[in-house]
Amino acid sequence: MKLIHTSDWHLGRSFHGVGLLDAQAEYVDHLVQTVREEAVDAVLVSGDVYDRALPPPDAVRLLSEAATRLIDAGAQVILSSGNHDSAIRLGFASDLLSRAGLHIRSDARTIGQPVVIDDTAIYPIPYLEPASTSVTDALDVTERSHTAVLGAAMERVRVDAAGRGPRTVVMAHCFASGSTASDSERDITTGGVAMVPASTFDGVAYTALGHLHRPQRVSGTVRYSGSPVAMSFSETAHTKGSLLLTLEPDGRVHTEQVAAPVHRELAVLRGDLDDVLGGREHAGAESSWVQITLTDPVRPIGALERLRARFPHLLQLRFEPTGMVRPVRSYASRVDRREPLEVCCDFVSDVRHGAEVDEAEHELLRSALEAGRREQDRAEDRGRTRRRGAA
Repeated sequence: MKLIHTSDWHLGRSFHGVGLLDAQAEYVDHLVQTVREEAVDAVLVSGDVYDRALPPPDAVRLLSEAATRLIDAGAQVILSSGNHDSAIRLGFASDLLSRAGLHIRSDARTIGQPVVIDDTAIYPIPYLEPASTSVTDALDVTERSHTAVLGAAMERVRVDAAGRGPRTVVMAHCFASGSTASDSERDITTGGVAMVPASTFDGVAYTALGHLHRPQRVSGTVRYSGSPVAMSFSETAHTKGSLLLTLEPDGRVHTEQVAAPVHRELAVLRGDLDDVLGGREHAGAESSWVQITLTDPVRPIGALERLRARFPHLLQLRFEPTGMVRPVRSYASRVDRREPLEVCCDFVSDVRHGAEVDEAEHELLRSALEAGRREQDRAEDRGRTRRRGAA
């Protein structure tokens, strides 16, 4: 049995204002070719199929073409929803589509119902938002945390898997402890403690995770495939692609990374303007998407135009003047990568001269943060709808 583990396609995403659809289409071509050459039985996409809950038409068209071509190449396709996807929109007509080999799982009520291919049981777990009553009710949990809802989901998987053979695979979308994030993932901490222990996924042959864009192994049987296309300059050194899984009859899994085509290389340059413009070592960056940090003591006049004459694909220009007096540790650095809920609780405690936040206040802050995030997503979707209508 051969499977491909992939995730985080983020169809419809832009990279510093440049659309990534062409790069994503190249990845689909590569994926179809790999399915044919390796005789792959199923392609697993572990969440964040789209970049937004309301994806643009071109992104929807690319997903439709991808699913059709992969199925025509001989593989079944299994999609589970991520935190960027609209579970309802992605899951439309899922029962009907499954008859054609496209299995979409975006509803928590389907957890524990595998997609069975020969003697391999694949359990897709959609992204589970702990603040959602529909999720906690479906899983019969009271604790609103990622660990609680995923733990309950895995219990349902284990109950069903106990009556099956050793070839069991789980798909999930989460932040597993022991893994490393990039700059391009959306924060999921407002619904509760973000990280879940890798041990949550014990008891199955392999866990195909999505959400983090860096390919990495969390434990012996728990892995992230990473995104197939880079979406931030923090991913410059990543090798993008998919994981080809070979499942043995006894449940052992062999993994092999299959590198994806690189639409355009990334380059990160740093130095003063004259060094960046004149440095021969930067010749390879002239065709790349480029981030440049200038260190001139005084901001050079016309720097952007001069740099773009050599680096036409310059996407981000930053200034960090040498000799500039900086705080030892800024407020931004102190709260970097901390949970928003924790920052809010600390703020309330600080303005009350050390009085701790009680349980009711903690719940009120958590609910407010989650409501704000949902409203921001809705506002962004409305804005995109208005702009398309105006066009």
